[in-house]
Amino acid sequence: MNEQAEKFWNDYWATQGQPKPEKVEAFQFGAEADWLADLVVEGKKTATCSAHVLYEIENEPLPQVGQYNIVLDAKEEPVAIIRVTEVSIMPMNKVPVEFALAEGEGDYEFWWNAHENFFKSELGKVDLEYSESMPLVCERFETIHTK
Repeated sequence: MNEQAEKFWNDYWATQGQPKPEKVEAFQFGAEADWLADLVVEGKKTATCSAHVLYEIENEPLPQVGQYNIVLDAKEEPVAIIRVTEVSIMPMNKVPVEFALAEGEGDYEFWWNAHENFFKSELGKVDLEYSESMPLVCERFETIHTK
């Protein structure tokens, strides 16, 4: 977590009178970090997904319900604090329309095409092939605080 994100985090919790969670991560969403961060701030984006295999390759733990995260924009400046409310794993071609729409990026066709292109690119970087049935880690979240 960078210094700005840490300050954003600490400033928020200093005014809340409740204990800080033990673990928090700061990250950017996808290939268009500013647009996706804006969707979170506007309350339009309440879900996200990622390729399950990338967690395995990077030896990263899966997100957990109750986990807090700081959303960063393209300049790695904090714009929001979110809390994970639901985590499920499902094949990409089984993701319900309702979940895709909760990502706030447009209609289902737009969601599908954008994610297919994104996953092809990301998986290609680690010499893996994209598959429509590849498992995704699907997260729902609530926005706790925005800048």
